[in-house]
Amino acid sequence: MNKLTNYFRATAEEMRYSVTWPTAIELQKSAGLVLIGSLVFAAVVGIMDVAFNKSLTAFYQSFR
Repeated sequence: MNKLTNYFRATAEEMRYSVTWPTAIELQKSAGLVLIGSLVFAAVVGIMDVAFNKSLTAFYQSFR
């Protein structure tokens, strides 16, 4: 139990004194970048989904 207590104390101390936390502006910029990246990725996957759906539908319709 002593090892676990020491681990949590050391973790708390490191989080307080050693970790460099981002400023609010840096955090907003990073969040905006993640949001834009996620939207672009979703758009690309959506376009690929529509393209594959249409191409496979046309392929399967050619055998009817």
